[in-house]
Amino acid sequence: MPRYFYKAKSVKGEEKSGFLEAKDTHQLSQKLHAQGFVLIKAQLSEELKKQKLNIDLPTFGGVPLTEKMFFVRNLQVMIAAGLPLPRAINALSKQVKTPEFKKALSEIKDKVVEGKSLSEAMSYYPSVFPQLLRSMVKVGEESGTLEKILGVLSAQMGKEHVLRSRVQSAMIYPIIIICAMIAVGALMLIMVVPKLAETFEDLNIELPVTTKIIIGFGTFVANYWHLLLLGLIIFIIFLMRILKIQAVKKISDRIFLRVPVISSIIKATNSAYTTRNLSSLIGAGVSLPRSLEITAGTLGNFYFKTAMNEAAEKVRKGGKLSEVLASYKGVYPLIVIQMVAVGEETGETSAILSELADFFEEEVSTTTKNIASVIEPVLMIIIGITIGFFAVSMVQPMYSMLGSV
Repeated sequence: MPRYFYKAKSVKGEEKSGFLEAKDTHQLSQKLHAQGFVLIKAQLSEELKKQKLNIDLPTFGGVPLTEKMFFVRNLQVMIAAGLPLPRAINALSKQVKTPEFKKALSEIKDKVVEGKSLSEAMSYYPSVFPQLLRSMVKVGEESGTLEKILGVLSAQMGKEHVLRSRVQSAMIYPIIIICAMIAVGALMLIMVVPKLAETFEDLNIELPVTTKIIIGFGTFVANYWHLLLLGLIIFIIFLMRILKIQAVKKISDRIFLRVPVISSIIKATNSAYTTRNLSSLIGAGVSLPRSLEITAGTLGNFYFKTAMNEAAEKVRKGGKLSEVLASYKGVYPLIVIQMVAVGEETGETSAILSELADFFEEEVSTTTKNIASVIEPVLMIIIGITIGFFAVSMVQPMYSMLGSV
C-alpha cells in the first residue's frame, strides 16, 4: 500500500503532518477525517525522497557566503522599492553564478507564486539557506518587518564574512610556505639526490649515516612517488571522514582547545559567532531557547555546540542563561558570562551581545595578526634547519674525500 506524506488542519486550526499508508488520497482523506482533521496536502513518500535527493545534494563547494550576502542585501533593496517578492527573487536568480543557488532561487520563486511563504520555500533547501537565515526571515514575515530583518541579516553576514576572511588569511601564509617547502624538498629528493648518490657510488667512499638516510629516502621517493601521492590522498580522505565521527571530533576539538595559540582563536571565533547570532535572533523576536538551538547549529566546535544545546534545555526549564554559561567557564570566556548577566538585569541582552561580538571579532583580528608575525620567523628557522641539514649531509662526504686525498 502506498505511503503518503500529508499536511492536515483541524476545525480549531490545529496543524498536523506526518506519514500514513493509504490506497489513494481519497482513503487518506477519510482516515484523517476520522481523526478530526481535513487533508490539505498529500505527497507520495517516493516522490518526496526524490525531491529531497535533488535538494539536499549540493554541488561541490556549496554556495559561497558572498553570493548569499548579495542575495539578502539586494532582496532587501528590492522589497524596500516595492517590487513584488516573486519578481525580485526571479531577477536575483538570473544574477547569481552558482548553479545550485540559481536553481534553488528559481524553484523558490515558483513556490512563492503557489502561495508559500518565503521562509517555507527556503526550508526545502537547507544546504543553501541555513536555519539561522530561515528563522529570521520567518520572524520578519510574521511581524511584517521582513525588510528590516533582511537588513540585519545582511549586516550580520558581512561581519561573518570579515571574520572568516581574517582567520583564513592568517592560515594561508603558513600553508603556502609549508607547501612550497614540501614541493622544493620533493624536487630535490627526486632530481638531485639520485644523481649525487650515483656520484658517491662511483667514488666508492664511506657515507655518513645522515647522508645514507637522505639518499635512501630520495631513492624511495623517486621510485615510488606515485604511491606516496596516492597514499597522501587516501590519508586526507580518511582524516576528513574520521573527523566527522562524533567521538573523534570530540577528542580533536578538546586538543585544539588546549593548544596555546590555536585555542585563543577558536574561543574568540566561536564566542563571536555565538554572541552575533544570539544578538540577531533575540533582536528579531525569536525566543531565547530557540535562539540558543539555532546558534548551536552554526558553531563548529563540539564543546561550544554542546554548551548551547544544553543551555537551551536549561533555559527552557526556567534557568538563566548567565547561570547556565557559568558552568562552561572552560569554553566561554568569563566576560561573556558577566555581560550576559548584565543584559538579563537591564533587559538589553541583544544590544550587549552585539557589542560583545564586535569585541571578539576585533580580538580575532589582533590574534591572527600576532600569529602571522610569530609564524614567519618560526618558519624561517625551520626552513633554515632543513636546508642546513640537507646541505651538510650531502657536502660532508665530499669534504671527507678531499681530506683523504
